[in-house]
Amino acid sequence: MPRPHIEPYDERKTPYRRMTLPGFGKGMHYKVLSMDVDTGACSLKVKFETGYTLPPGLSYSELEMFIISGSITYGDTTYGENHHFLIPPGVSMPAMKVSRAATVLMFYNYGEPSFESSSEDHPLAERYRLSIIDAMTDVNWMPGTRIVPSVASGCMLKLLKYDIHTEAHTFLYCMVPGFQQDNISYHDCCEESYHIWGTSWMMQFGDLPTGGYFWRPPYINHGGFYSKHGIIAIGRTDCHLHNYFHFNPWTTPKENADRAAARFQRMKPALNQWVQSPDGHNHFVDFEYPHYHEHD
Repeated sequence: MPRPHIEPYDERKTPYRRMTLPGFGKGMHYKVLSMDVDTGACSLKVKFETGYTLPPGLSYSELEMFIISGSITYGDTTYGENHHFLIPPGVSMPAMKVSRAATVLMFYNYGEPSFESSSEDHPLAERYRLSIIDAMTDVNWMPGTRIVPSVASGCMLKLLKYDIHTEAHTFLYCMVPGFQQDNISYHDCCEESYHIWGTSWMMQFGDLPTGGYFWRPPYINHGGFYSKHGIIAIGRTDCHLHNYFHFNPWTTPKENADRAAARFQRMKPALNQWVQSPDGHNHFVDFEYPHYHEHD
């Protein structure tokens, strides 16, 4: 089944469990933030003990990792707090060492956590997608107006990952002290967030403190929003993020999905007609970017 709606969740009250999956080695402990029990895809908070080591190896699921505290050495380079890793499936990473205890978020996007010792990439690995970013110094803050329709002023983003195929993205975001937005929103995408620092408040779900997390399926109402002292958080979606704004907190996910479908029918009639075709489809046609098919 897909991941259930989890909101709000304060992971600080949950004890760590020892990682026992093959390949990961002793000294790794984890908390499950959310999981798809069909595919094994999951979001974890992980603690590495001082002295933890791992040989060169690869994962069979796309892995994202964000260092909350401490540092991790890959090969000859040490990465500290706020570094974000995007490791495509099959890409071999150098030997890992934790000289001082580290706490990280790990996101296995399409399958269960896996590790296989290997100093070479899998033949199908897309190494060009490998990315290691210092979220504080390598990327500038940008206004939340990047997301259209935009959120209220005072929410800013740092884009860490963008998938050109699915439009899924991972971003660091902040709310300035006193941030507020009074309307209700929902999205076509799943959305998740982990509060690295600070507390925000939401009308439906109350306070989300430091260590707070949510996994929100599509079309769930959320808002209005408020943060007295501000926050810094990491957010992720599984596809394009479109803000549907309204002022009725009591609409159901089904009603919200119908409203989104009506917008889709109105804004993209040709694509909607193709989707609704009773004859089925054996070849995808991109109505928005037809040049993709010039060589078909």
